[in-house]
Amino acid sequence: MSRKVLITGGAGFVGSSLGLGLKNRYPDWKIIALDNLKRRGSELNIPRLGDAGIEFVHGDVRNKSDLDPSLLNVDLILECSAEPSVLAGYTSPGYVLETNLVGTINCLELARQTGAHFLFLSTSRVYPISYLNALNYTETPTRFQLSDEQSLPGVSGFGISEDFPLDRARSLYGTTKLASELIIAEYAEAYGLKTVIDRCGVLTGPWQMGKVDQGVFALWVANHYFKKSLKYIGYGGSGKQVRDFLHVADLLDLIDIQITHLDKFQGKTFNVGGGVDFSLSLYETTKLCQEITGNVIPIEGVADNRTGDMPIFITDSRKVMEPSGWQPQRDGKTLISDLYEWIRQNERQLAGIF
Repeated sequence: MSRKVLITGGAGFVGSSLGLGLKNRYPDWKIIALDNLKRRGSELNIPRLGDAGIEFVHGDVRNKSDLDPSLLNVDLILECSAEPSVLAGYTSPGYVLETNLVGTINCLELARQTGAHFLFLSTSRVYPISYLNALNYTETPTRFQLSDEQSLPGVSGFGISEDFPLDRARSLYGTTKLASELIIAEYAEAYGLKTVIDRCGVLTGPWQMGKVDQGVFALWVANHYFKKSLKYIGYGGSGKQVRDFLHVADLLDLIDIQITHLDKFQGKTFNVGGGVDFSLSLYETTKLCQEITGNVIPIEGVADNRTGDMPIFITDSRKVMEPSGWQPQRDGKTLISDLYEWIRQNERQLAGIF
């Protein structure tokens, strides 16, 4: 079926990756990428989108007028726009609220007026920080590791599931995403919209302009490539804090399944991440970066924890795996190698950003 698709945040890392991937798989689809180009480096994706036949619209989800249904009469909206930094919620709360909450409402209004299906990229950051920091874990020579025995529901050796409690504070960023989820459910009930919510963990891969507060794996490879220093921040400065990761190509595979078999997934919320087998500590990431780039850089240990951080997060994605048959395919070595090759091939463009 030929489709007309709007991707918000469409020049960002995730939005552009999904747009280019879907256009490659479905050349007859009309895909529109809308983005305000706030994040540095997103402008580099405009030529890539154009070369693929994707229409770029310079717009902002905060502005209702930029989401005119007469101009954007689509049948599917992939809501990828966000201020994705937890730390931004402490320094720029107004922008986070307007983009992540008001922006979602404006996108839902467009869906209501056009009848478009709606897939929303939420975040694992909806889960409360204090509960995550209370998890039982052990320490190995290279990482922290979740224990099988936990006092809270919704957590096991597989990681954090959708049943993990939500009744405490989680950061302003996480709250805007959780509030958006609730409003999406109301729009679906009131107006018959078909919706899917994916609570994504750490998404990563080529064309992610990583920074210290978001996009850590891309930042780690870039700093090794360009021989810049780094820091292990918090937890004694050991670098043993752990995140599972999901290569953006694996996310594309899942979303392709979800939007082409929407009846299996509509109205549901899923945790989406790599899980235990696709997780790395910062220390382990450093070793992979050294192996693949051939460079060893200075890394300072900072003992004090950073606001909003946690020692370990692993996503339990079994709920979405069952109906989809999907599983992540790209491991840590593949991820770091892909990031390295991307930077090597685009060194001149990326040097000023990293």
